[in-house]
Amino acid sequence: MKLQPYLFFDGRAEEAAAFYRDALGAEVEMMIHFGDGPEPSDPERVPAGSDGKVMHMSLRIGGTVLLGSDGDCLGRANFDGFSLALEVATDADAERVFAALADGGKVGQELITTFFTSRFGTVSDRFGVPWMLTVAQAQPNG
Repeated sequence: MKLQPYLFFDGRAEEAAAFYRDALGAEVEMMIHFGDGPEPSDPERVPAGSDGKVMHMSLRIGGTVLLGSDGDCLGRANFDGFSLALEVATDADAERVFAALADGGKVGQELITTFFTSRFGTVSDRFGVPWMLTVAQAQPNG
């Protein structure tokens, strides 16, 4: 069994893929556009002129695959009720990645030191995707 987040960017998926490539080092494993299919897009589901929009994409971020699409291409992406939890190796990584995700986005909790990690922060990126960032901590022997 495998669980993978699937995000609908509602018209901004290709822009999101480029942003995550630059901000997080994401690798685009696959990107299929609506116009790539053997049949025309369903006009009741996908607005006319959306052939260049993303039907499905797969991004590798570290050891995780994030899936996405432009969905209905209506420009009303809504990312409520969850956060993507991102764990980085060092405080320097946390500072760099947090700043990249915050560029054009909205900071919820600035990076702080807590009892459970040397850096913790929350941010919604420029697409409205919420992130929780932490630094990996050494686990006690047990």
